[in-house]
Amino acid sequence: MRRGSLYLLLVLVRVYFAISTSYVHPDEHFQGPEIIAGEIFGWPVYRTWEFTSEQPIRSIFPLRLIYGPPLTLLKWLAEGAGYEVSPMAVFYVLRVQMFLLSFVLEDWALHELLPVKPQRATALLLVASSYVTWTFQMHTFSNSLETIIVLWCLVLMGRMRDDREHTQVKLCMALAFLGVLGIFNRITFPVFLLVPGIRLLPDLVAKPFRLLVVLLAGSLTVLMAVATDTEYYTGSRLNFSTLFQDCILTPYNNMLYNMNSVNLAQHGSHPFWQHFIANLPQLLGPAIPLLLFSSRKNILFLSGTTGIAVLSCFNHQEARFLLPAVPLLLASIRPPASPKLRQTWLGTWILFTSSRQPSSASTTRQVYYQYKTGSDGMRPRILRKSSGGRRTVHRDGFSARLMLRLLRRI
Repeated sequence: MRRGSLYLLLVLVRVYFAISTSYVHPDEHFQGPEIIAGEIFGWPVYRTWEFTSEQPIRSIFPLRLIYGPPLTLLKWLAEGAGYEVSPMAVFYVLRVQMFLLSFVLEDWALHELLPVKPQRATALLLVASSYVTWTFQMHTFSNSLETIIVLWCLVLMGRMRDDREHTQVKLCMALAFLGVLGIFNRITFPVFLLVPGIRLLPDLVAKPFRLLVVLLAGSLTVLMAVATDTEYYTGSRLNFSTLFQDCILTPYNNMLYNMNSVNLAQHGSHPFWQHFIANLPQLLGPAIPLLLFSSRKNILFLSGTTGIAVLSCFNHQEARFLLPAVPLLLASIRPPASPKLRQTWLGTWILFTSSRQPSSASTTRQVYYQYKTGSDGMRPRILRKSSGGRRTVHRDGFSARLMLRLLRRI
């Protein structure tokens, strides 16, 4: 099977999982979509502690910016047609949005970051066939959005380094905006840009006007984000004079919360090696040996590994915190040169990806989430309550059958 045909087939697999009714973790609903849906449609929603504490740690700014437009468009179309919007319609609209963000922006970013065609083709196929792409990136996690923002910051930084003669005002403004958006989305965002940021610093110093544009655009974006959050949490209209008196800095609150080990212990404490020894193998599986022994030590590799190393300093470590590192590391590996070894590795990769697919409930009834804790950390299973009250596991074998067929054709 040609690589182009295989890639398009994997895009269809993404669509399949995007519109499936399974979910990975309740946070994909509670930490964003539910809040915005309640605002736009006037529905009663459950606001989690991140939004209700005295020092809220979740910013409404990126949520309104990302989820607001498609839901507002849905409301406008439904009202124009005389229909009432259902929660399932909201669910599918946001899932389709996540598919488009992954398919268009994530793949486009990788296309720019890898100018050598064979490397680019391999990376796109690996990312497209990763269960992380099929699951997490198709769901409304803040980590999924963080992944796309990290990739595009790397793209913009690369463009700036490639053209050192011009100021590139629009590019500097875009980088500043994405940087602020990334921080207000997740405070862990900057750790994946430490190495490229240090590499870019001399270019900014060499052209001070670039640095000035970045600082001005970033400051204006911060002001807009803080004003949005403050108005949301105080419930009152703000003006410039009262903004600095009542301002709510959600990233700062988030940082203070996560620096307190007592707070993190409430969510689960993990050893410092959890990310490298347990979480990363869960996400990459058979790609780990290639990452260790045959990877390109390029900027993508350094960005991913540095981010993981910094995140390992915190004692609460979940696998989804590493999502931005997955496309960076997959884009850095070299498949085995030997045809026989390559075939063996591909078979292992396909079996790993197929076995890690999410369980998918066959109906849209209430879905339950169960954790199983073992030596390799938290493992999710989706459970659905049957009509008799007994919980049963539903596994969809679609991707396993499909991928095994593909293996025979490669």
